[in-house]
Amino acid sequence: MTEKYVYKFFSKAISEGKAEMKPLLGGKGANLAEMTNLGLPVPPGYVVTTQACLHFLANNDSYPEGLEEQIELAQQGLENSAGKKLGDENDPLLVSVRSGSVISMPGMMDTVLNLGLTDSSVEGLAKVSEDPRFAYDSYRRFIYMYADVVKGVSKTFFEKELKKLKEELGVESDTEVPAEELKKLVQKYKEIYKEHLGEDFPQDPRVQLSDAVKAVFKSWNNKRAIDYRNHQGISHDLGTAVNIMIMVYGNLGETSATGVAFSRNPSDGSKGIYGEYLINAQGEDVVAGIRTPVPVANLKDEMPPLYNELVEISGNLETRYRDMQDMEFTIQQGKLYMLQTRNGKRTGIAASQIAYDLVNEGVITKEEAIMRITPSDVENALFPSIDWQQINANAPIKQIKHELSDKLLGSGLAAGAAAATGLAIFDADRAEEVAKQNKDVILVRVETNPSDFHGMAASNGILTMKGGLTSHAAIVARQIGKACIVGSEKGGISIDVEKNELYAKGITIKEGDWITVDGDDGSIYAGKLPTRPANLPDSMNIILDWCDETAKIGVKANADKPDQFIKALEFGAKGIGLCRTEHMFFDNLDLVRGMILAKTDEERKHYVDQLEPVQEEDFRGIFDVSKGYPVIIRLIDPPLHEFLPSEEELMTEIFEAKLAGKKDDDFKETADMLDVVREMKEQNPMLGLRGCRLGITMPIVTEMQARAIFKATAKVIKSGKEVLPEVMVPLVGFQKEFEHQRTIIDRIAKEVMQEESIEFKYLVGTMIEVPRAALTSSEIAGGEQGAQFFSFGTNDLHQMTLGFSRDDAGPFISKYVEQGIIKDDPFVSIEETGVGRLMEICVEDGKTANPEIELGICGEQGGDPQSIDFCYRIGLDYVSCSPFRVPIARLAAARATLSNK
Repeated sequence: MTEKYVYKFFSKAISEGKAEMKPLLGGKGANLAEMTNLGLPVPPGYVVTTQACLHFLANNDSYPEGLEEQIELAQQGLENSAGKKLGDENDPLLVSVRSGSVISMPGMMDTVLNLGLTDSSVEGLAKVSEDPRFAYDSYRRFIYMYADVVKGVSKTFFEKELKKLKEELGVESDTEVPAEELKKLVQKYKEIYKEHLGEDFPQDPRVQLSDAVKAVFKSWNNKRAIDYRNHQGISHDLGTAVNIMIMVYGNLGETSATGVAFSRNPSDGSKGIYGEYLINAQGEDVVAGIRTPVPVANLKDEMPPLYNELVEISGNLETRYRDMQDMEFTIQQGKLYMLQTRNGKRTGIAASQIAYDLVNEGVITKEEAIMRITPSDVENALFPSIDWQQINANAPIKQIKHELSDKLLGSGLAAGAAAATGLAIFDADRAEEVAKQNKDVILVRVETNPSDFHGMAASNGILTMKGGLTSHAAIVARQIGKACIVGSEKGGISIDVEKNELYAKGITIKEGDWITVDGDDGSIYAGKLPTRPANLPDSMNIILDWCDETAKIGVKANADKPDQFIKALEFGAKGIGLCRTEHMFFDNLDLVRGMILAKTDEERKHYVDQLEPVQEEDFRGIFDVSKGYPVIIRLIDPPLHEFLPSEEELMTEIFEAKLAGKKDDDFKETADMLDVVREMKEQNPMLGLRGCRLGITMPIVTEMQARAIFKATAKVIKSGKEVLPEVMVPLVGFQKEFEHQRTIIDRIAKEVMQEESIEFKYLVGTMIEVPRAALTSSEIAGGEQGAQFFSFGTNDLHQMTLGFSRDDAGPFISKYVEQGIIKDDPFVSIEETGVGRLMEICVEDGKTANPEIELGICGEQGGDPQSIDFCYRIGLDYVSCSPFRVPIARLAAARATLSNK
């Protein structure tokens, strides 16, 4: 039996799909069928399934058996239900052909409108509509969309002709071009088509339909769609459905319109219908930003009954889907039609507000709210804003803005709440190229289109001259979390794309000049203004509190200084998972270098004794703000030569001294330093004298650090505060190494308790970064002298296990990911098959040897949601990450708990 590839939604009585069929019908098709089932005003149509697309792409662009016949039967049924025929000379049926993936990909694939128009059927459309202008406007749109989408002829060739015609007529809007001129323009469009393709524009509607369906299938693998899926982590194996619907027209005069509406504000999450529309236009005009639309609230005055109907439908759809809806609608001569609904894309701030409100409204549970928020939503909510206080700490913001009036270029519509600063770049390819050089970029365009996605994703922010809050630029920016200002033309901005220049208030911004966009109020400034991270909104903080109640894996922070720890605590961290002591050493280089250069133990002790109170003060600062949470302090880890000048630097200094005629005695100290640097030089310092190896060969360093930790502990406890220090020994590979270091640490702790007449608790553990340590964890964790905690140092663990240098692997890791050799960059997400297996063995054997052992991770992957899920699955107690990743990690911890019940 031939597989079913086509599903109809002709009417409530004849509808073969439903919302739950998204994998087969795609999001758009499934929701069109569902709206039809609900009795909403949906133009009749049918869906060609994602399975048909996948077969087509896997079999040299050929239809599966039976598909052509099924499309023909569905098309005949559609014509019968409408009482019209595709391309009829007297009263033609026209259709739209739209993509529709399982997961929404706004604007990334292709659409063809007004299909079925020919030289003869356009005359019939003009006659039956009694509006020749409408008919030829529709035909010219169809020609350039078909040429662009189906045949690959850039629509810019056609747009230039339209622009030229409007200039000749002295008009600004497309709607001002009369019918006779549009008729001539259609002829010109057909000439452009033939010039580029060597064939006439097709006059057989069935050929048009077949080619359009195939083009939509192919658009699944166009560059912008692939870039988008890569950026969003969407599978490339889903395919797209194709939706064929009877056309309804928003360009049939002043009683017709087209628009996009949201059931709640996608920028801040506030309740109430939100969106934009255009009178006498087709949908592409709104989304592409060709004309700047007006707020949908205006419809209340222009067409009150239709506004009320739209509000009612919006509420019904939100109730049905239990989430904020993004809807496309068209009004044709006073009748409302719904063309699409889907769960709306939103900013991180809006996501938290909507989820919080839906919980309070009894629509969803707290657990559902947690799963509705994504890690990128939290990250987006932390996007920066202008740091007005850094500009002038003594003035109110209003005054500062007044003082910056000479830098204010203009304003537009703020489509995202973030601020961004960067180099003005006017081309998407160029933006991606510059961003790869680690430079901040603002992509500046007249308007964006789907082919710009890669440049948008690479940029810090986006600025467009045209478009509204539901334009392509605004929708994509909200989804991928970019600062975005659209429609700046009305705020005084003009852009010359050929010269790559922006003009405003007599100022010219050229490519490479700094500009700043402020998503708070839509302002655009010349120059680079300082930014600072935003504070999380109340709704997000409440949801993160729900996350803490749910999560069965804790979140700590990597912090080396009190201010970092304070910020981490503000973001909800429950302690420090990694405090690096070498960062403190860099603040006292003279003492550290004296310790390194010492010729005798006595001389070395002189410098170590001076370092101890400095370290103690550093630790006291952290313990003072710890609020009783545990603080894991890693003993010094890097090779000592990192605290010394480089060999090249010293040689240059000596060479310059000799050139200046100085004597040997004048640079003896530098020469002595050079001798030490050469003596300590290692071919592979990452595997050399560092970590516990340094503590074993130079035990006075371990003694000093342990004494500083415990003396700080005692003094802070005496001040009335609770302190829970945990001492971490780095780079352990052998049980004897750990035992050696723990013996010193325990001895010093006992001495300090006696000296200070106080008892305190502490733990001693190790960082698991050497593969041998993971494989012998039962030895390291076993016995009275065993480790009391393990913390995975996944940066070095990946380097040593995979044989990849984190500093040198960049050029080939991206190729490995592209070619499927590895799934992800292992220095971003844990490589689960190999390194992950080592971690599992370590956890299992360590817990067997010491059931009370505390297990965590403190490498960069500790803030990666995918890695957090893995850490939860193998039984870790906590993850630790940088302070600004803490909110993301809290959400990821709860989602991991809920996803792995």
